[in-house]
Amino acid sequence: MITEEPADRAVRADGVRRRIRRDEVLLVLAASLGASAVSALISFVGSVTREGGLAHQPAELNRSAAPGRPWLDLAWQLFGIASALVPVFLVAHFLTRGGESLRDLGVDGRHRWLDLGRGAAVAAVIGGSGLALYLGAHAAGANLTVVPTSLPDVWWRIPVLVLSAIENAALEEVVVLGYLVHRLTQMGWSFRRVLVASSVLRGSYHLYQGIGGFVGNLVMGVIFCVLYRRWGRVMPLLVAHALIDIVAFVGYVLLAGKVSWLPTG
Repeated sequence: MITEEPADRAVRADGVRRRIRRDEVLLVLAASLGASAVSALISFVGSVTREGGLAHQPAELNRSAAPGRPWLDLAWQLFGIASALVPVFLVAHFLTRGGESLRDLGVDGRHRWLDLGRGAAVAAVIGGSGLALYLGAHAAGANLTVVPTSLPDVWWRIPVLVLSAIENAALEEVVVLGYLVHRLTQMGWSFRRVLVASSVLRGSYHLYQGIGGFVGNLVMGVIFCVLYRRWGRVMPLLVAHALIDIVAFVGYVLLAGKVSWLPTG
């Protein structure tokens, strides 16, 4: 009878652990932003092959789910926001099963004021640069006309847009920044490979907006990965993302049709 050596058992256990983590990552992405990336790619192909050019096609981010029925519409909006957060709880579940938690990713309130300050500073820089890139790409015909919201003018429009911005930030930064970077690093990936994977994925699920959306979010992904590695916390970047989207969504409501430089579709 051949007895397995302890070293061999350790190697086999490590291999099993790596496969489990790999499958876990694939399942999380397939249930969330990985699927969104495939959907965005298909949408982009459809937009590119449609007559009229990208700049003349709208990309609506927050639209009515029940036009003319505001209470039903509100129910659908809240349901959509809540269901979109399920992958965040799935990530928390997987981390807990492995003896970790979201706290290990820096998703907590330990340093709330520092996180808020850092997040606001990052949002100011990236938000302004992103707007300039979008306007340039749109003028060059490389981007669709992004319509942050086409929700009706009802009392809950602004609160829902703020909640939607926070949901976007939580989903993207917990899954694509904190969780993916954490798991790929545990699987032995180098930081360069992790940075490329996370950033390209972030850019990919924004392809439905056009080339400008892909490039802008890829660059944002690179910056966020570098800052996450430096700070070891997702929260300041989650705050930054939420602030960027809140300003974009609410700003569109306030400015659309009132300034000449903002494309409205």
